[in-house]
Amino acid sequence: MDRRERARLCRSWLFLPGADRAALEAGPASGADALIQEFEDFTPEALRPLARTLTVDVLAGWRAAGVVTAVRINPLASCGLLDLAAVMPAAPDAVLLPKCATPDHVRELDVAVTAHEEDLGLEPGSTILVPNVESALGLRNTFDIARSAPRVAACLVASEDMAADLGAVRGTDGVELAYVRAKFHLDCVAAGIGSIDCPHTWADEAGVRSETVHARRLGYRAKSAVAPAHAAIINEILTPSQIEVDEAREIVATFEQALDRGSAHALHRGKLIELPIYTNARRTLQRAEDLADL
Repeated sequence: MDRRERARLCRSWLFLPGADRAALEAGPASGADALIQEFEDFTPEALRPLARTLTVDVLAGWRAAGVVTAVRINPLASCGLLDLAAVMPAAPDAVLLPKCATPDHVRELDVAVTAHEEDLGLEPGSTILVPNVESALGLRNTFDIARSAPRVAACLVASEDMAADLGAVRGTDGVELAYVRAKFHLDCVAAGIGSIDCPHTWADEAGVRSETVHARRLGYRAKSAVAPAHAAIINEILTPSQIEVDEAREIVATFEQALDRGSAHALHRGKLIELPIYTNARRTLQRAEDLADL
């Protein structure tokens, strides 16, 4: 399974402070599918040189644990190029770019990553990119950002920076970001890439559970996190349950029996089943099967 495919299956993307060796080494115990060494908001400027020295060893440990390895560098206009030079020898599966507002931001990173791959003898095009959309301008440009480079496998939408840019008042129910999350997911789907929902930035488990249920109803298959304890909750909710798998199997069987009879619809537990519902049931079964191999 290549990096793009593994990233597509990731349910939980956990940000970890880039200079905190203990937190980084404990990351796999969270159960998160993807771990992110975070060089921007979680790493004070004075500690970034230290963080850069940790990447090779930390990512090797993560890779041995079987998780997707990722780094979030700083914007290239600040010290992002220094971050990138330090992390590329570790061959991260994914590089996340914060404050991504235009396609040019991604194209600049694409050029820099390509040069590092060539210099280090890495497989060309193997490093995937995950732009982070954190502003109103970025939200308006999400579709174009998603299509700006073949390396882009997914985009991630922010919570706190997005709310600050909008001048929104934050609340635990997240109502102020409802449109942002729906619009962002729509643009990612239209662009043919994965969408990663914003992190729940409170410590409560009930809140992240409710927010993840809402994300799944919108169509998200992945969510970011800033608290290690949230990863298991996200994984649980974004994994088809046995009840859902059993129901999907029933829908598929019922609809296919109807097709054999020459009918384009069927009745299942009082609900009319047509092609879109059948297709979605097949997706559920495929998703459950794929996650078993993650």
